[in-house]
Formats: sequence, structure tokens, C-alpha cells
Amino acid sequence: MNKKVVVGMSGGVDSSVAALLLKEQGYDVIGVTMQIWQDEDRDIHEENGGCCGLSAVDDARRVANVLEIPYYVMNFKTEFDEKVIQYFVDEYLSGKTPNPCIACNRYVKWESLLDRSLEIGADYIATGHYARIEQLDNGRYALKKSVTSKKDQTYALYNLTQEQLSKTLMPVGAYNKDDIRTMAETINVRIAGKPDSQEICFVEDDDYGRFIEDYTGEKIETGNFVDMSGKVIGTHKGIIHYTVGQRKGLGLSLGRPGFVVEIRPETKEVVIGTNEDTFTKVVYADQVNFMSIESLDGKMVVDGKIRYNQQPVSCEIEMVSEDLIKCTFHEKVRAATPGQALVLYDGDYVLGGGTIIKR
Repeated sequence: MNKKVVVGMSGGVDSSVAALLLKEQGYDVIGVTMQIWQDEDRDIHEENGGCCGLSAVDDARRVANVLEIPYYVMNFKTEFDEKVIQYFVDEYLSGKTPNPCIACNRYVKWESLLDRSLEIGADYIATGHYARIEQLDNGRYALKKSVTSKKDQTYALYNLTQEQLSKTLMPVGAYNKDDIRTMAETINVRIAGKPDSQEICFVEDDDYGRFIEDYTGEKIETGNFVDMSGKVIGTHKGIIHYTVGQRKGLGLSLGRPGFVVEIRPETKEVVIGTNEDTFTKVVYADQVNFMSIESLDGKMVVDGKIRYNQQPVSCEIEMVSEDLIKCTFHEKVRAATPGQALVLYDGDYVLGGGTIIKR
């Protein structure tokens, strides 16, 4: 009997080809779209390249019809609101800059979808992410970088568990984007030409501050801009509007460029310094998830990234407490931002990662 796999289908290029590849490999494929925005405006969602809205359902269903596979829509609105949106809002209110896509991957696209898929008798779930999964000689499962570094998505998947990895297939990671689009044309020319989905699917206009105020129903308090010595140099419109490393939109007249160096939620202060002040060699992260190894003993030299599109930088890591990792980069990195992910690589494999708390 063929192994059964549930493919998370967004109606886009990558997930459509993932379903095609798995069917060609002999799997019993079921297509599922995770619906998280039931009352979304279709035109807004199309315009912003979202991945899980109402418009995705029509395209995914068309692909499933062509591939002749069963197709279902599963409602994950409650899980998305609790695990992603509430987390997003809480992090900004506490002076951090969250990465909701990482939370969505871990708790919705994997935890919730995997649980529900296993309930209906599936052996695996699959996605269209550009990454590969391998079981290593030590028995652990680890993410391996995609064959195309430009599209590699391992950074946003670093916190998947061993159980989740063992039951996940990522067929797209073995191909480059041009190959994937060519394969998509055999399914549906319109699908093949769709743009890649954008991040933060639930904030249509990228105005995070407005979204948070609308969601909470509260007006965010203003506070002071201060310089590195603590001197007040202006008034800001609320800490949710700023992130470490930011230069634009500060509304300050300093006679020189100013950059956000730190956000202090307890005093509602936003610290302004020079671009040089945003650089550091040392970063601390908690909520650590190891992938290719079970735990870290002593020190280890690996490569680290503090944002998705950054080139990995050589660093030395060590545990300084049970759930706190210290990462010392061999060259300075810019704007290590509390709330963002520190992801560590051992060659092409994800060693693990955590959430940045300070530098």
C-alpha cells in the first residue's frame, strides 16, 4: 500500500509542484489548503501575495483537479490567531520584533496540520519549502540547505521538532526555482506565473502599528527618544513603530543620521545612536531548539544568521545556562534584534537556533 501524504497547498507554484512530484514518486497524495482568513477581501489578498486565504482555495482546487488528487480545506483560524497573531502583537508590545512566519511554520503549518493529517490516516505531510530533510548518522533528522541558495528557506524552519521532521517531505528543495516553474507549467500556466508569496500575510499594508492598535483596541502610548547617554532628544509615536537598526521614519532632526539601537519597553524609550552603534559581535538567544545534535557540550565553531537574507557568518557558540546560548561572531553583525531568530549551521545542515533576547 502506498504511503499517504497530505500536501499543504497554497495555490502557488511551489506547493503545486510539491504535490506533482510526490504523485510521480508514487505517494497517495491529498491536497489541503489551510484556511486562516475566512472573511478576507479577495482582491487585497491577491494583491499582497498571501498564501492561505480565500483566493488560494480556488487555485489549489484547480491544481488538485488537474493532478486528480483529493482536495480539502481545513480551518485553522483559531490556531493562527492564538499562535501567530497574538504572539506577533505581544512581542511588539514588549519592545521586540517578532517573526510570525517562523511561529506559523512551527505551530500551525506543522503542529496543527500534522496532528490533523495523522488523524485522517496520513503517514506524512509535505510542503513547497526550499529545504531538504535528511536523517543523519547519529539518528537525528536535520534540515539541509536547498540546492539553490537564493531560495533556501531553512532559516524559517529551524525550530521544527524531531517528530515533525520525521514525518515531513520537502521535494522542492532538490530543485531550483526555474525548474519548479517549468514543472508548474505542465499543471497550469497561470499558476506557473504567480509571484512568490510575501511575508506577514495578515498585515496587508505593512502598517504594523495600525494593525496592533486595531487588534488590541488600544492607542499605543508615546515615549521619548534618548541618545546613548540617556539624554532626551525627541518624542516618538510608540515603541511598536520601531525596530533595532531602523533609520527611516524616525522624524528626528539631529544633523546626522540616527539609528535605533535599543527599545526599552519598561520606560517606553527608544535609544538612538550611530550606525556603528548597531553592530555587535555577541548575541544571546533563548528558546533553543537543536536539530542536527541533541545538545551542546562545550564550545563549537559554526556559521550563524540573525536574519533571513543574511549571509552566514562564522561564530563560536556555547551554552551559558540550560536554555540560553551565547554566540560570538568572528566579525561584527548589524542590528541583532530581540525577537528575531538566531539560526546556526554546521556546513549545509541546520544545527539549531533560538530567539534573540539581547546582545
